Amino acid sequence: MSQWLLEQELKSLEGWKLSAFSAAITERMFPNFALFANLLEFGDRTQIRIILDGVWNQLANSGAKMNFEVQLVNVEDNMPDLEQFDMYGASPALDAMVALYSCINCLLEPNRSEAANIGNLSQECVATFIEVTAEAQLSDEELIRFINDHDMLLQEEAFQEEVIKRLHKVANPTPAFIAELKLLAANDGVSNIGVSDD
Repeated sequence: MSQWLLEQELKSLEGWKLSAFSAAITERMFPNFALFANLLEFGDRTQIRIILDGVWNQLANSGAKMNFEVQLVNVEDNMPDLEQFDMYGASPALDAMVALYSCINCLLEPNRSEAANIGNLSQECVATFIEVTAEAQLSDEELIRFINDHDMLLQEEAFQEEVIKRLHKVANPTPAFIAELKLLAANDGVSNIGVSDD
């Protein structure tokens, strides 16, 4: 789904629903950071988990307060420098942190373009993973077809559409609905590129 298409899909969502969409996409990307942080003893995955949980708590209006302007700095501090880490795993870890950064911005001020950027970032993350793991001898055309038809990318698109569909059906962010959305996005701890930090 292109950026334009995603923005069209998100057109009918506003306010907290854009923030909830952003949180769901970010949640699904979180294990990419958690695994990288674990394997390379990088950053503070516990802190990042607490920040992401704080986003969900804010959406559910659970009363727990968090200073999200301060958290933006903490998220920045957990962004791996791709020049420092010469390995593929740093890229999806960075994508997850960029998503969380944008997600917090969207929580502070709901923004359709920001939400669409997060959705597209996740799709690009999946497409890059498929490209990296594809057979080297594919032509450019074959590679594009291979990526577009790949189960992993189709699953990501279906997931984003399911989130949008669920958001359409509700008027208010009840704690029960937010908990269900978080559970869907957590996907049993498996990320958009099929990794888990277990």
